Amino acid sequence: MIEWITGMVDSGGLPGVFALMFLENLFPPIPSELIMPLAGFVAAEGRMSLPLAILAGTAGSVIGNGLWFEVARRIGSTRIRRLVGRHGRWFAVSTGDLDKAEGRLRRHGPVALFFGRLLPAIRTLISIPAGLAGIPRGVFYGWTLVGSGLWVSALTVAGYLLRDQYKKIESAIEPLGYVVVVAIVLAYLWHVFKARRRRA
Repeated sequence: MIEWITGMVDSGGLPGVFALMFLENLFPPIPSELIMPLAGFVAAEGRMSLPLAILAGTAGSVIGNGLWFEVARRIGSTRIRRLVGRHGRWFAVSTGDLDKAEGRLRRHGPVALFFGRLLPAIRTLISIPAGLAGIPRGVFYGWTLVGSGLWVSALTVAGYLLRDQYKKIESAIEPLGYVVVVAIVLAYLWHVFKARRRRA
């Protein structure tokens, strides 16, 4: 996966950055923590515009989150809960998780949306309860844009500023990426195991 991400950013350019960040919000094991710093490094080498890299990454993130938000609004609370009740254990989500997230969004609204964009894994999952809670589209997309823009900018600028040291730490990035992916898979399996025990 690490080689694929590197190839997409290096040879795919701005469309590659957009596509990866879009997919990151559909399939969280593709980590933005690897995508955007690498885009920043490519920009530091003059092979990509830094502002356009940030714009492409932010656009991919907003559209990816928007897809989950619109699906949740379209399907509705009753059908989503029925689906989660039947199949949620395979996605490490229970109806209780949805209730908690939806309750927080109803209480805190834009604040929860903003800070949710800065937290790993939560960035994607928060879009579904936001759709179920009936958050207005303007509020959702506005705060998603602000939060995602800050997160993407921070990661990309970090990669840009590390241009002189990036090649020195490049050898550490690949094993670190595998550690992140393995940790996510193990956490997923643990949640599935707990969900099956609760169901039993």
